[in-house]
Amino acid sequence: MPSLRDSDAAPVDPPIPFPDVAGDDASVRGLPRRADLTLRQRLIIDSSAVADIALRTAIASLLIATMVPALVGSALRRSESRAERDHLRFYAELAEAHDPTLSFPAPTEVPRVSSRPANPVAEWMAKGRVHNIRFNSSFEAVNPALRERGRGNVRNNVVHAQHWVHDDGPHPTLCLIHGFMGSPYLFNGLFFSLPWFYRSGYDVLLYTLPFHGQRAEKGSPFSGYGYFAHGFAGFAEAMAQAVHDFRSVIDYLEFTGVDRIALTGMSLGGYTSALIASVDDRIQAVIPNVPVVTPDRTVDEWFPANYVVRLRSLIAGTEDESTRAATMYSSPLNYPPLVPKDRRLIITGLGDRLAPPEQAELLWEHWDRCAFHWFPGNHILHISQPDYLRRMTRFMRDFMFV
Repeated sequence: MPSLRDSDAAPVDPPIPFPDVAGDDASVRGLPRRADLTLRQRLIIDSSAVADIALRTAIASLLIATMVPALVGSALRRSESRAERDHLRFYAELAEAHDPTLSFPAPTEVPRVSSRPANPVAEWMAKGRVHNIRFNSSFEAVNPALRERGRGNVRNNVVHAQHWVHDDGPHPTLCLIHGFMGSPYLFNGLFFSLPWFYRSGYDVLLYTLPFHGQRAEKGSPFSGYGYFAHGFAGFAEAMAQAVHDFRSVIDYLEFTGVDRIALTGMSLGGYTSALIASVDDRIQAVIPNVPVVTPDRTVDEWFPANYVVRLRSLIAGTEDESTRAATMYSSPLNYPPLVPKDRRLIITGLGDRLAPPEQAELLWEHWDRCAFHWFPGNHILHISQPDYLRRMTRFMRDFMFV
């Protein structure tokens, strides 16, 4: 088996040539103050933050398109407004129990997985054996009122993942969960230098979130559309399904002989990975990357989507407090982590304005001030990314390869 002896060496070059401006681990006080940064770091952070605001506005404008049908329905049919209030109460009551076994019931059987070789580009990138796997999701909506609608999502109810495996049997496996609209395997493999991890001895699994990629329903205008197309309840159930289906992936990996799993994810994937670490105790390490942990507070800053959200709440007659209580249902801040403290690492960008670093700091506080690394970039431009890739391998080395 390859070793991690050389894991401090430079990984493959990032696909975008970023400036070499170093990040660092957070101090015991948390993220650095502006006065603690060098002039060059401040310039990079400020310029990347401006670029992120432009990207955030573009994505927020796209999200408006997903919200309009639900908004019109609520305005025309009072029954939909009542249903939205009922849904908020349902998820708020679940959240109030702070019990992940109630909020996220475990799958009851190992999935029947079909596997076929991936395309030659994937095998060229990995320089190894790559399979695309799929299986039928066993997820049933947590909210009984939404189960019939959930069963109608034919494409979404087939789980997809890509699995990079070594020929000499199962290895410790690094699982990656992509961000919103960022499901292509090729993009994620290059962005996160996954061939480097594969050559370091890890098997790699790239998991496709609900309503993304091949799981997007017919007629979806973009990958991920279904996450926000059905109001808050639709988002809550999409998160519940993301957790449920990934736990089925763990069942499959264990069935094939894998006994050590590390989980990382970016943005929405970071949010999901942090939540899974509070639900399933079979994760050896968790590394949320630029995560959001309180989506309701984040959307408040996403112009122009924030105005549409407020209008929808006004039409539905839902108060801010009831919405915040319901959003805790899928927040990792609502549940204690099951992964030990020394196996938690959070990564954030100081110039990030889609998932502001304050979000990562909230998770850091909730996770007992675990390992915390920052880089001077934004949501997409991960300046000094090789630094945090090396940080990840050092962090995982002692308990993933024993």
